[in-house]
Amino acid sequence: MRYLPAFLAVAILAGCGSAGGHDASPSSVVRAWSRALNAGDNDRAASLFAVDAKVVQGKTTTTLRSHAQAVFFNASLPCAGRIVRLERSGEDVTATFVLADRVTSPCDGPGQQARAVFKIHGGKIVLWHQLPSGPRDPDDSEQI
Repeated sequence: MRYLPAFLAVAILAGCGSAGGHDASPSSVVRAWSRALNAGDNDRAASLFAVDAKVVQGKTTTTLRSHAQAVFFNASLPCAGRIVRLERSGEDVTATFVLADRVTSPCDGPGQQARAVFKIHGGKIVLWHQLPSGPRDPDDSEQI
């Protein structure tokens, strides 16, 4: 029992720096989103999106006006993805994933690579932009 206060203090401090907070780095937010999505935790993945976040897929742009819409968006993604590359430039992170089945659904392109640009502001995703598949355009962003 005498170790309980120390354990609680460590647990509380560990929670203070979690991804999705105002001090979270853009890359850590992307990693947290990927972990939540891969675990089938659409609610947790949605909690990393800001209200009014934009989602761009092809020529379609959607605004996620509520947490419920963010949950629906995350649930609609057919694939999980293992991050194989992160490139950061300011608040923007381009993530490359190798696709796999989700806990909740089979993937329509397992083993293929997919890329998305995330804009992170205040520890929240304000833009999720799926990039077309194909060769990567060279840029001068910092690899992480």
